[in-house]
Amino acid sequence: MGDKEAGMKFKSAAELAEARERVWEEYAERAKSDPQRKEEFETKTMVFGDAVMRYEMYVIGEKPEGGYPLYIALHGGGGAPKALNDSQWEHMKVYYRRSVGCGVYVAPRGVRDTWNTHFNDESYPLYDRLIENMILFAGVDPNRVYLLGFSAGGDGVYAITPRMADRFAAANMSAGHPNGVSLKNLYSLPLAIQVGERDTAYGRNTEAAVYDGLLGSLAAAEGGYVHRTFIHYEKPHNFYDNHPEREPQKVIADVRAWKENGDRSTIFANTNAVDWVTAFERKPYPEKIIWDLGTRAPMRRVRSFYWLRADSPEPAGEVKAQLDRANNSVMVETKDLRGGLTVLLNEDMLDIFAPVKIEIDGEKLEVYDQPSMKLLYHTTLERGDRFFQFAAGVKLCRGEDGSWKAEQAV
Repeated sequence: MGDKEAGMKFKSAAELAEARERVWEEYAERAKSDPQRKEEFETKTMVFGDAVMRYEMYVIGEKPEGGYPLYIALHGGGGAPKALNDSQWEHMKVYYRRSVGCGVYVAPRGVRDTWNTHFNDESYPLYDRLIENMILFAGVDPNRVYLLGFSAGGDGVYAITPRMADRFAAANMSAGHPNGVSLKNLYSLPLAIQVGERDTAYGRNTEAAVYDGLLGSLAAAEGGYVHRTFIHYEKPHNFYDNHPEREPQKVIADVRAWKENGDRSTIFANTNAVDWVTAFERKPYPEKIIWDLGTRAPMRRVRSFYWLRADSPEPAGEVKAQLDRANNSVMVETKDLRGGLTVLLNEDMLDIFAPVKIEIDGEKLEVYDQPSMKLLYHTTLERGDRFFQFAAGVKLCRGEDGSWKAEQAV
């Protein structure tokens, strides 16, 4: 992109839509011609620093019009000998795949034989790269990317989803432990939690009930936070979350009553994890975002979350942001925010060719930010996702007097 093109401003939505498609096609063509990306896809191996992620993939069924759904399935094992983790990886190549009727099924090998095998710091940028490559080379629909995991893979689901929630449409955590992670970032990411009633190791069974309660409290206070918890009656660490014939499984009827009063009443339910996640599609522009910036993956180059971007290299604090399409405005509340914040916008969210009203922490600002090629180009490159292309943005930062200031984002 030359300086002249970078400085281009768009005058109409039609002009912007045409440029948006052209920028995506140019990006995809260059990326698919990149020898490193081609080798990664052909060898099913990616490297970040000294961490290597290998994976196996299977393409199932005919490609739908919008692209294949992508199922990323994480194996068990963890802090165990390499041979055990390898055998668990082999098992996961089949485990959930039997339930997929159409899609791309990918089983990554944990990058190290550690307790956090699926969420070493280097794992997160590798998941970004994996998803980007699957969009480019395997025809995956970015709005239908799903994460599933069992045991150590369940630990991975707990850890990954709040740090990368905007990448996924839904997730299923089975037989894992949350390790104290905050799930505040899952406002728009549906999560299924599954555990055996008798899986007492590390308190997995009771932690599942605790996290069901935490998500329930968040949902009651904020809305959102779609979730379902299956505690499998009398089952130990292993249970059916993948029954290929969808045979109903006996589960605890009321998770809260089970935890608080020992009520073991049961119901039967389809606990097939693939079925559960497939019911959802990602909404790339949710009307409301809750972002705990302290729950992040420090090695990712991605600093955006849905339509927000952190402008500090080491962000902290919390943000609640809400679109008001009727009034062409955005409302933002911050708590202990470190650094500035950028609101990213495109023509599918607001009328970005008219003044946009911003209300942040009670202060009201009005901004006219003419959409630009430079921002469109940079946001396309950041996440390699055609639904996260933004041509307009408002950078919010505090002035010397402590009040909020707004300027055009770049």
